Amino acid sequence: MRRPGASLRAQHIGRRRGQGPSGNTLRDLMTRRSPVPVAVVVLAALLIAVLAYGLIGSGKGNNLDSQVQRGELPPAPKATTQLAVLGGTGSQSLAQLRGKVVVVNVWASWCPPCIAESPIIEAIQTALQKTGEGQVLGLTHDDPSEKSIAFAQKHGLTFTSLRDVDDTLYKAFGASGPPETYVIDQQGRVAAISRGAITASFANRALAATGVKARIDPNLKLAPEA
Repeated sequence: MRRPGASLRAQHIGRRRGQGPSGNTLRDLMTRRSPVPVAVVVLAALLIAVLAYGLIGSGKGNNLDSQVQRGELPPAPKATTQLAVLGGTGSQSLAQLRGKVVVVNVWASWCPPCIAESPIIEAIQTALQKTGEGQVLGLTHDDPSEKSIAFAQKHGLTFTSLRDVDDTLYKAFGASGPPETYVIDQQGRVAAISRGAITASFANRALAATGVKARIDPNLKLAPEA
């Protein structure tokens, strides 16, 4: 558990293997004319690889991160697990939502960054509901029901949330503290991960990765945390 909320730690959206953020491969970069010796480029690449391994090479959650980075689209863990609906009756699982995009958002009433990202999360819900392409599914962490319900009402959260009392999904996704967001595609696969508060830019890129038309206002900013 991480209190009083986790700042941005990592964001991953699946892309073609061997391609960097700019769309260039390592071979492209090395074959261009450059005043920097090739040996320096190679050493820098090795250093980056070592650092990346240290950051994402251990732990169940980090393995999930590295799979998404490689564009492998791993299946969402514990998809058939039924969790109680916050403030309602019955239960729900990720598997029941197969065929639609599901944006799973881990949050808690005591988490300041959860307040900051709440307008963006709600905007995603509105956009997906408008196009009929999916929904946001909240996952409360270490939070009494009454406090979670009060938080949702105060910050205008209209999406369904589940109570992960035993941290079943929380642990399965390798979470280390709210907020965290996992974008699940129509086939029940993890298409994007944000370990920390998300931005509108990340949200739109993650939605695009699933092939849906839904988008949010790219100028939407994080709200004040208090």
